[in-house]
Parts: sequence; structure tokens; C-alpha cells
Amino acid sequence: MVTLTIDGKEVKVPQGTTILAAARTAGIRIPTLCYHGRLDPIGSCRMCVVEIEGVAHPMAACTTPVEEGIVVTTNSERLHRIREDSLKLILVNHPLDCPICDKGGECLLQDLVYEFGIDKVEYQAPKPAREAVYATPLIRYWPDRCIMCLRCVTACREIKGIGAIEIKGEGYGSQVVVIDEEKCQSCGECLSVCPTGALTENLSRFKGRPWLVKRVPTTCTYCGCGCQLELNVQNNRVVGVTTQEGKGVNRGSLCVKGRFGYEFIGSDERLTTPLIKKDGEFKEASWEEALNLVAERFGAIKEESGPDAIAGLSSARCTNEENYLFQKFMRGVIGTNNVDHCARL
Repeated sequence: MVTLTIDGKEVKVPQGTTILAAARTAGIRIPTLCYHGRLDPIGSCRMCVVEIEGVAHPMAACTTPVEEGIVVTTNSERLHRIREDSLKLILVNHPLDCPICDKGGECLLQDLVYEFGIDKVEYQAPKPAREAVYATPLIRYWPDRCIMCLRCVTACREIKGIGAIEIKGEGYGSQVVVIDEEKCQSCGECLSVCPTGALTENLSRFKGRPWLVKRVPTTCTYCGCGCQLELNVQNNRVVGVTTQEGKGVNRGSLCVKGRFGYEFIGSDERLTTPLIKKDGEFKEASWEEALNLVAERFGAIKEESGPDAIAGLSSARCTNEENYLFQKFMRGVIGTNNVDHCARL
């Protein structure tokens, strides 16, 4: 164990722990912007700089490991000025479009600017010519909102193991690009770790503000992994899907189906009443009428050709309990093992 002092408080942590992690263990907050708990430290934003006694220059807490006996200061006039200047430099080319940004209300940059009370930026720089592109049909990239924190690039490489996106260009002209479209799965991992509105979802744009939606924890039904997610509900309609960092077997990650495959829930094309074909046309029927017809036809087929003449195909969009009951019905009532699942096809 290594013993150090942070803001006058003695802290003991394992060797190799960063100063940021040690401070959080002690309940001491250090502001961050590029840091994410599931990613290796990036150190690009300089918001987490701290002073170490005997060291001339402030050090990034997220990338600096602890050492025996060091004395760390996390809050001082000097550090406040450095962090404030870092935010102002980010804001030089960041548009003030918070009222129409889907990230408004849960934007980490917005929170920090508010915390530091920045109401004007003295610095100026030529606005870079960045091309507004769609990263994928499901995800939109807003280059003017991008702060080059590298979270998205790192997440694609470290969490998903794909490396489909990278930084193109240098300095103010840099922007995130998809370098391998065939590798990109539109999983939205980059979207989930973006601290600003640089990456937004095309499906849910302008459909619900973060503070207006109700987030309902549930389990994804697309396969048997059991990924945990939150359905964002407003006016009794699902307007998006989010996750909580580190929660569930998926630890906050989702595939393209889990993150974006929710529009079927409120689709106008969904059947709301049973349909029975009469005289070559489908006509609405009551549930009692429909179920009686199904039971009658099942019974007739079973009597004429045996139970194995009937097969059942269940859906990934049903719950595990519903799928269990379905296979139980096929095996216990119909008497056949001809049961399959759409996710396996």
C-alpha cells in the first residue's frame, strides 16, 4: 500500500493507483471531462490537474500514479485558473446551441462551464472548416461540438475492440472520422461515452429532453445475454435507450439492436387487435374469437397429422418468461419439441 496526503487527508491505496482514483476513494472530487471509468486515462482535457508538493508544474491526476509520501493539492487559485482557461479554450470553437442540442441538461461540458461561472470567452481563433458528416445512418457527428476528448476513439478500440474511428487532421482542423465503415457496427458505444453533443442519435432527435423523460430499467429482449438498459419514456412512448455505466452483465454497453431497435414499440404498423382471414381478407376479431379459432385449428391438425405437424417460432422481443411459457405450451400442451427462436435463425 502507498500512503499519500490529499488536501490534508491521509490516504492509503494500492501501488499503481492514480491520484484521481485515490482522491475518489477518499471522497475528494476532482473535476474531469475526458476521463471515463471504463477507459484507460486519456489526459487530454487538463481539467483534473493537481499540484504536487515539490513538483514545479501541475500534473494530470488521471494519468499520474501515486507515490509514497507525496502531498497533493486538488483545489487552489492557480488550479482554478488553469481549469477555467482550459474550458475557455474549448469554448472558443464550441457553438452556443445548447437550447437545441439533444445533450442539453446532461452535458458534462455544460455542467463544468456553469460550475466555473464562465459567461464570456476572451480568446479568439479562426473557426476551422469542418465537414458535417453522418457517422452512420443512426448516429450523427457534429464536429463543431466536438472537444477532441478522444473518449469515442478510445471506447471503440478498448471496449468494443474494433477501432473503426480515429482522429483526422491536426490542431484546430482535427475531427473524428470513420476510418473503416465495414468495421463500424453502429453499436453506439461512441455515442454513450461522448460528454457533449458531438455525437447524437438520429432516431430520438427532438423527441425528449433528459429531464422530461422517465427512465425505466429493463432487460434487453433481443437475445439471451440479458443486457441491462433504460427505456426513455415520454408521453407513454419510448423515445430513446440509455444505459448506466458499469451496470449489468453488459456494464453499460449495447449492440446496435439493443440501443436503437426500439421504434417497433410505438410503431403505427403494430397490430392492436387480432385479424382473421374471411373470404380472402383480414378482418378484425375479438381475442376470444381468435383464440377459439387457433385452438380449434391446432386440435384438428394434431388429431389428423399428430403433434409434430405443428411447430412454434418465438420472438426475441418477448420477455424470457413469455418465451418460457411458449415453449412450455408447445411441449406440454401440443406435445412437440418443434420449437425455435428468431434470434437463432
